[in-house]
Amino acid sequence: AAPPAPSSAAAPVPPVLPVLVLACDRSSVRRCLDKLLRYRPSAQRFPVIVSQDCGHAETARVIASYGDAVAHIRQPDLSDIPVPPEHRKFQGYYRIARHYRWALGQVFRTFRYRAAIVVEDDLEVAPDFFEYFEAALPLLRADRTLWCVSAWNDNGREQMVDVSQAELLYRTDFFPGLGWLLLAELWDELEPKWPRAFWDDWMRQPEQRRGRSCVRPEVSRTVTFGRKGVSHGQFFDQYLKFIKLNDRFVPFTQLDLSYLKKDEYERSFLPRVYSAPEVRVEELQGNRRRDLGAVRLQYRGRDAFKAFAKALGLMDDLKSGVPRAGYRGIVSFVYRGRRVYLAPPQDWTGYDPTWS
Repeated sequence: AAPPAPSSAAAPVPPVLPVLVLACDRSSVRRCLDKLLRYRPSAQRFPVIVSQDCGHAETARVIASYGDAVAHIRQPDLSDIPVPPEHRKFQGYYRIARHYRWALGQVFRTFRYRAAIVVEDDLEVAPDFFEYFEAALPLLRADRTLWCVSAWNDNGREQMVDVSQAELLYRTDFFPGLGWLLLAELWDELEPKWPRAFWDDWMRQPEQRRGRSCVRPEVSRTVTFGRKGVSHGQFFDQYLKFIKLNDRFVPFTQLDLSYLKKDEYERSFLPRVYSAPEVRVEELQGNRRRDLGAVRLQYRGRDAFKAFAKALGLMDDLKSGVPRAGYRGIVSFVYRGRRVYLAPPQDWTGYDPTWS
């Protein structure tokens, strides 16, 4: 007898979405892996691949202790990288870029996955980390104006986010990294021109971003505990250690995320920002005009943006002219319990890469 015909009503097979963990010489990778394995809903659908660089024996032992729960792959080229003399102190950044290139090549070329979540060994994930990425994957596939989904809010300190709106997501023109999802098609595009160092800032250049955005959450789904690393804790003590990790499970796969598609987002988000009454920074700092609800603080020019960001405790650095967590120049955050949009004038025409 012929086998039964597959029922057209069969549930769609959920995609396999691997998590690539980039590790080197931190035996504290255990903290990262413990949370990933605790929260993942399925080992089949979310295989964890740990790619280790550096050949650090103690870290290798920690990874091996997980047995079959994770796949352990090792970057074969541990040689020194020739760098210009003035970059000698940046050797670590060259090694990281080399490792990323190799590890992403393994995931997309050797294992032939169609998408992957990338985390580093010093990230701890939220309980709904997997739920978030699973829900966002179809959106990333459907909207060509998106090129990544990130778990991270650069301005995600506890007093600057609305924890009661843990389900809220945004579009951002700033590549956040720190737990992010990409498609194999994006790797096809990036791999041939992958940089020798500083890969994340390279991603933020207009030539790579090409006008595309990422999705990011109101409340971060990752936090970093890695103060010691190649960047020597430069942002850690000031910002990163205060990032709020979401602790309330949001059933993202049951929510309608279509509001994040570009056209719908601009139809709703931009009017919300530009209909918010404009206030002066002194009024915000003095906690005045509380009756207004959400408000807008307008900046013209780089220096005004930086001054307002500093005054309000936002990250004030710009990469290729794009502010952290910004969309069309707008940064949304909470200040003293109210929603504030730090925004350029409504006739904004694009980023100026000379702002840095």
